Amino acid sequence: MAVEDEVKRTVEAVWRIESPRLIAGLVRMMRDVGVAEELAQDALVAALEQWPADGVPRNPGAWLMSVAKRRAVDLVRRNERYQRKLAELGRTMDDTVEADFDAVLADGIEDDLLRLIFVACHPVLTTEARVALTLRLLGGLTTGEIARAFLVSEPTVAQRIVRAKRALSDARVPFEVPEAGERAARLSSVLEVIYLIFNEGYSATAGDDWVRPALCEEALRLGRVLAGLMPGEAEVHGLVALMEIQASRLRARVGPAGEPVLLADQDRTRWDRLLIGRGLASLARAEEIGGGPGPYTLQAAIAACHARAASAEETDWVRVAALYDTLAPLAESPVVELNRAVAVGMAEGPEAGLALVDALVERGMLGGYHLLPAVRGDLLRRLGRDDEARAEFARATSLTRNERERALLLSRAVS
Repeated sequence: MAVEDEVKRTVEAVWRIESPRLIAGLVRMMRDVGVAEELAQDALVAALEQWPADGVPRNPGAWLMSVAKRRAVDLVRRNERYQRKLAELGRTMDDTVEADFDAVLADGIEDDLLRLIFVACHPVLTTEARVALTLRLLGGLTTGEIARAFLVSEPTVAQRIVRAKRALSDARVPFEVPEAGERAARLSSVLEVIYLIFNEGYSATAGDDWVRPALCEEALRLGRVLAGLMPGEAEVHGLVALMEIQASRLRARVGPAGEPVLLADQDRTRWDRLLIGRGLASLARAEEIGGGPGPYTLQAAIAACHARAASAEETDWVRVAALYDTLAPLAESPVVELNRAVAVGMAEGPEAGLALVDALVERGMLGGYHLLPAVRGDLLRRLGRDDEARAEFARATSLTRNERERALLLSRAVS
């Protein structure tokens, strides 16, 4: 039993590594994401059945692709459309199918992987569907793993994935990297999905855990893969830089009992210097490519200001505020405006920050966002308006769905 368990763990590890390329190659063969994933899953089942008895093959990725290819050939041969294809192309021998598939597999699997990333993150899908499909196809996560990560039911995730595949099929989304004219908008969708995955790990929106490092690691892996596939895109490197630097704080963001530790209170000796170094290198690469900094590169530059400071007090808040001034019109996000208010409050004083927060309130922005009253409460407390601050923290407590964050805000509301 111990040997079988070890082999099963090996299969799962291989699947996590090899499944994106496996599915990407199959999509190019079959031109259907749903069929490709089913064929890949068939290969996974075959591995779970055969490897415990026969041993793990020397090249497990090639073994999985070989099994999947055979299943694909069988499927095409059974499909009546294959006969029409034969007639159209004047072919008479079934062997040509295998030859065609072998040619596909030999032709640019990395290009296929990039195509799959753009398909999984296609704007025709809802945000939730893009996230679920990306984690399933490119992360190799099971439906159950995705459900646990986002605290929703397995049937809900399964439904999102099924609907996503159907939507891609109905919209006849091509399996290709977008042309230059469309690439910027489509790349923005890809980066958004990766960063959404990272943020859910970095600051969980609900549940009992403040952070979920596994999601951060998955987003970082996807970001690094994308940077390798698109080395000339500055914003890809900017996103990787941002995630690397933010991930460096994960150990310091959680106290001994799992409680949140805010940035100003973190023990910076616990920050991962290796990740910071990698993040700064990615930021330098983004800036070297040039073309004007985009939203992710600017956020990475802000994160770099924190990473370079030995303490919160030594942070170059004037530069942080200036970077937010540049970021705000690009991002057009009230959350960015709220973060800008925090930076201005540190650079120019709490009154200046509070004025910006109150402007958001007057415009009816972020009404249900718990960090708006939390930030306002912090600024009020710094101004000595403690009763008002406690009321804001109490309001923030009622809005958050994360239990760890609720406990932190409640403690500030009663202190």
